[in-house]
Amino acid sequence: MSIRPKVLISDKMDPNAAAIFRERGCDVDEITGKTPEELIAIIGQYEGLAIRSSTKVTKEILAAATNLKVIGRAGIGVDNVDIPAASAQGVVVMNTPFGNSITTAEHAIALIFALAREIPEANAQTQAGLWPKNGFMGVEVTGKTLGLIGAGNIGTIVASRALGLRMKVIAYDPFLTPERAIELGIEKVDLDTLLARADFITLHTPLTNETRNILNRANLLKTKKGVRIVNCARGGLVDEAALKELLDSGHVGGAALDVFATEPANESPLFGTKNFICTPHLGASTNEAQVNVALQVAEQMADYLVNGGVSNALNMPSLSAEEAPKLKPYMSLAGKLGSLVGQLASGNLDQISIEVEGAAAELNIKPITAAVLAGLMRRYSDTVNMVNAPFLARERGMDIREVRHDREGVYHTLVRVTAKTSQGDRSVAGTLFGVDKERLVEIFGIGIEADLEGDMLYIVNDDTPGFIGRIGTLLGENSINIGTFHLGRRFAGGEAVLLLSLDTRISDDVLEKARALEGVRTIKPLLFE
Repeated sequence: MSIRPKVLISDKMDPNAAAIFRERGCDVDEITGKTPEELIAIIGQYEGLAIRSSTKVTKEILAAATNLKVIGRAGIGVDNVDIPAASAQGVVVMNTPFGNSITTAEHAIALIFALAREIPEANAQTQAGLWPKNGFMGVEVTGKTLGLIGAGNIGTIVASRALGLRMKVIAYDPFLTPERAIELGIEKVDLDTLLARADFITLHTPLTNETRNILNRANLLKTKKGVRIVNCARGGLVDEAALKELLDSGHVGGAALDVFATEPANESPLFGTKNFICTPHLGASTNEAQVNVALQVAEQMADYLVNGGVSNALNMPSLSAEEAPKLKPYMSLAGKLGSLVGQLASGNLDQISIEVEGAAAELNIKPITAAVLAGLMRRYSDTVNMVNAPFLARERGMDIREVRHDREGVYHTLVRVTAKTSQGDRSVAGTLFGVDKERLVEIFGIGIEADLEGDMLYIVNDDTPGFIGRIGTLLGENSINIGTFHLGRRFAGGEAVLLLSLDTRISDDVLEKARALEGVRTIKPLLFE
């Protein structure tokens, strides 16, 4: 009977999230409101941690989470998770980027209307008994130009709504292709063009080193006089001090922020500024969104813990339900090839190349690469997996390269792993026979067909008569049974490679006797788990 993974929900979520975990094969505890110290005391018993924004997953909490495999954030932002520390520990970090997309997009549209018609101030004065009918002269949004900074999931929803309002939409996004822009009915422009042309600017981009203060004073001064700015994405995208200055001067006609650089924003120089409105990070605050993100994070985490599926992970390649069956045998093969290189290559490994050809070239290469690195990095750590292997490789300064070949080769599908070492390139290659039968087909330039399973013995020897008999006799005299026997050579009488699978692990003393046999150039035990 298999043991059910155990999940902790540490922030308040829709109760259906816990039900989904249980239905999909997980045990779940809902324990909310714990202090960091209290969470540290209990986190070690859980494989999964489901959070919202309240729980802060720090290095200290991760250090205590000795069984943790996945953290799921019900929402987009993961500022409250130490992702580098989670990656180093081999913990997958997931979010739910689409569950509150519509809600956030609608909030941005609502703020555009609120700015255009000065609704908050008109409401306040009306309720104060002033009836300021002539005090507010708004603008129509019809025919105005909306500038999107960021045209990802939320940005494109905003674009579709704006087009429905008969606005013109232009977008700055380095990742937006011209073809996608045409498909969306919007115009792709550079940032300076957007700033110069937009009547309204709305931001929909993550906070990165490249986007921090993207609307700084210099860029705000490039906008047309009277521009109105909306930010429902991330605090820190807009220089709040510069925005205050330009609102006061009248250059910026209005601004609406749902997010601030520091939250909770209990005070801000923008508070009380004319033509400024704000909300307390309500972009995702609808009943529908809260239910959606809770259900999605439960589905994603349960799928990972029970089936190995990876969706919306921030620190490892995603693996869809459709891709998983096709990629699983390739990932197993790739892991063994990486392990083989890691066990045989000597010295520092400065560069690793992963090449795919044939049927493998049509697949998502990222999980294959992660599997190669997981196998390879076991030479450095016994706690490595597909999550922390790329992190460990980068930490060691490895240059990781991925290459797809359209060419047709001898095999219908092939994965090749090449390590650049101080002794030169060391390359191994493998294929699949049938659907999932893994097979090594080349090692260091020598053709050889072998399974990579369990305890093995790798020998490079002179291709001379009698060698096979000598090694077989030595192993037999020491009660070591040979399971399979695989032989390859460069040419007759030259260098040969022998791969033996053994029923028991070879001892150090027998290994030394084998190393002393006539004709042995290199000998090394291998282990494939």
